[in-house]
Amino acid sequence: MTAILDAADLDLREILRPGDRIVVGQACGEPTTLIESLIAQGAGIGGLSVFVATSFSGLFTPAATDAFALSSMGAIGALRAVAAEHRLAIVPCHVSRVGPLIEAGIIGCDVAFVQVSPADEHGEHSFGLIGDHVRAAVTAARVVVAEVNDQVPRTCGERLSASEIDYAVTVSRPPVQVPPARVGPVDAAVAEHAAAYIGDGAVLQTGIGAVPDAILRLLCDRTDLGVHSGMIGDGLVDLVEAGVVTNARKEIDRGVSVTGALIGTERLYRFADRNPSIRLCATGYTHDAGVLAQLERLVTVNSAVEVDLTGQVNAEQSGAAYLGGTGGQVDFVRAGMRSPGGHAIIALPATAKRGTVSRITATLGGPVTTARSDVDVIVTEFGAAELAGRTLPERARRLIAVAHPDFREELERAAHAIQRRGF
Repeated sequence: MTAILDAADLDLREILRPGDRIVVGQACGEPTTLIESLIAQGAGIGGLSVFVATSFSGLFTPAATDAFALSSMGAIGALRAVAAEHRLAIVPCHVSRVGPLIEAGIIGCDVAFVQVSPADEHGEHSFGLIGDHVRAAVTAARVVVAEVNDQVPRTCGERLSASEIDYAVTVSRPPVQVPPARVGPVDAAVAEHAAAYIGDGAVLQTGIGAVPDAILRLLCDRTDLGVHSGMIGDGLVDLVEAGVVTNARKEIDRGVSVTGALIGTERLYRFADRNPSIRLCATGYTHDAGVLAQLERLVTVNSAVEVDLTGQVNAEQSGAAYLGGTGGQVDFVRAGMRSPGGHAIIALPATAKRGTVSRITATLGGPVTTARSDVDVIVTEFGAAELAGRTLPERARRLIAVAHPDFREELERAAHAIQRRGF
């Protein structure tokens, strides 16, 4: 039987055991009341560990980890500051593998902290703003603690029965919001080159940030676009309202935008509330190779920290600084490249640190996230380098052509040296 608790009276000592492993709902699905209680009370329980895939709440800080050990699949969102202080343990994995790793007990889940909408007339809650791996966490957990928030939209997708909840904490507070990024001139230029690959009837996968937002703003003249993505933001609302996104030509899920997470503002959340044209799904569906293989004209857009002259992509780390994660990049790059009429785009500004560092590099300064054999198109503000099926010397020439002009001579010398000793 579910215990109904008031947030003000929440005592985690009655719920948690020393040494418990907790999986917390991520992104805009973060149960903020439960996280705040965990930060305040965790040290007194002892030995707790927390896994959160991404975080935008700002609650997970270096100081907060005094109460528990924190791990994640990457330094995404507010977790970057925790990683910078060496207080975040990184689990390198594709986002599609988080659920299976929880199911296998490799990512331990004794307790699941989730945020849900109020129950409907059938006693079922919506997971609201995330689909991803929350169902896997709920199924694996000894104890399920649900933050029932009446400001969370009731979205279409996986349901949580009231009978599956051990403790329900009722709250009324705005969920985490991530406003659209400010788009600068460089972002707009990158977006213009990327948008050229998106034609009528294309199915889109994008992330969040300035470049994806800028791309979506350039698509208002397209027709019958579809969406199958790990996450979507406020830009989807604009395209649906403009009649651009209809999902009418998708081979599967016709008429429905499929996503694993809503990462945006109240505008997006209101739009998704009880809206059957948006469905939140687990990563076992959003990122599944078999599912993605059914989509034609799939255009995937992902980002990178740097790309080397052979096409290897690092989306995780710059030197010792962890800046991102593996995420769903590899799943979608492979799917976009193989999709009939589709493309896989890696989009990034040509430089970093105010133009002092080239992001097209002779060799990577961090790990290989996406192998050069999987890469299709690299886009910067200086153009698009189509790499699929190209020889290594030709790849180098094409990548140098989209590097910042200030670094091209240096990269040409590096390419010549690499070619002499063999790529």
